[in-house]
Parts: sequence; structure tokens; C-alpha cells
Amino acid sequence: MAARILVVDDEPPIVDVLAYNLEQANYEVLFARDGQEALDMARREHPDLIVLDLMLPEVDGLEVCRRLRRDRDVPIIMLTARDAEVDRVVGLELGADDYVVKPFSVRELVARVKSVLRRSAAKPAEKDDLVRTGRLVVDAGRREVRWGDTAIEVTTLEFNLLYELARHPAQVLSREQLLERVWGYDYYGDLRVVDAAIKRLRAKLKKGAVEDELIGTVRGVGYKMLPLQ
Repeated sequence: MAARILVVDDEPPIVDVLAYNLEQANYEVLFARDGQEALDMARREHPDLIVLDLMLPEVDGLEVCRRLRRDRDVPIIMLTARDAEVDRVVGLELGADDYVVKPFSVRELVARVKSVLRRSAAKPAEKDDLVRTGRLVVDAGRREVRWGDTAIEVTTLEFNLLYELARHPAQVLSREQLLERVWGYDYYGDLRVVDAAIKRLRAKLKKGAVEDELIGTVRGVGYKMLPLQ
């Protein structure tokens, strides 16, 4: 069955170009012209991935991203203006998986769609693989993260990132290594996606009653899983 892509943009020329090229790549394409329509359609149609412009009428793209992340773990690729640096960072911190800057190459966007879908479908381990670090349990078979008996809700990307760190305790993994192992060898975005994902993951762990600092920063290099008792 073809993956369903929801394209959210209020510029008809962009929508037409994306529709043609995504359909040529054998995806089923849905459309929304404003933020509220995007939210309604995402809840009704359950797309496999959303291409989301940030400059939208009714409800802006950042708010759409925030609300979507409350509902479900759907991959999101943002479309941003070239000078919208702050919006890109905020969007990544809200849970977007990737971004493409306007004006963009359609070939690049389709490649990003394929990469994100492939990553979201990939499993980081064998069915029965499980990593324990102190009270932290990262269960690849169930795709669950637990702190003792408390389940912690994370996205697929965040799960894969935590799993990669947890299976290499105390080992420093550079941002480049994490990009290759978690985002995929064919990912050619920038390192900020790693920092944004780590920030989200730390916040969710803290919200999930994790009192210890689990992920340490090695300034100028990357991140590592800290030893726990």
C-alpha cells in the first residue's frame, strides 16, 4: 500500500508541483490549505507523513506541529523561508523530524520524504532486544521506554536516539555519528536536528519522573549516556 503524504501549503504552485512529483514517486497525496484544515485532515485521514509549511492562515505551522505532536507520532517535514532561522529551531524543538528551506529542490524534498519514511519504519534492534541502564528500560521489541514502572511517551525518532545512546553507555557519540546511525547515512541536513531531538528527549524523560540526568553533553563533540546506579 502506498504511503499517504499530507501536503499543507496555501500556495497553489507549490502544491501542484509537490503533488505531481510525490505521485510520480508512488505516494498517495492529500492536501490542506490552512492550519485548521491540516489538523482536521490529519486526525481524520491518518497520513504516514506531513509536509508542513510554517506560514499558514488560520493556524500557523508551528502551532499545527505542536498540536499534532500531542495527538500522534506522525513524521513531519517543515517548509520554511530562507531567513526563518528561529522558526526552524523552534519547529525542530516542537518535534518536527526535518526541514527544507524555500525555494527548494523538489528532488531534494522527495529524497527527504523517502528518508524520513524509511527511518520511521526501521526498527533499531531485534525483536527481543532490551537495554537496561539503572531504572531505565529501553525495550526495542515493544518500542517502549520505562523508568521503573513508569512508561515514557516518545516518538519513533526519539526512541531510536535514546536506544543508540543507551546501548553505548558512557561512550561519547558525536553528532555526526548520531546522524548516521539514527537519521540514516543518506541524511544531509545539519547538526541542529540532533541538538533539538536531544532537548526534546531530555524534557520527556524529566516529565516522566526521571530524576537523574541521563544524557550528558560533551561540549563541541556530542552526547553520551551517563552511568546510573
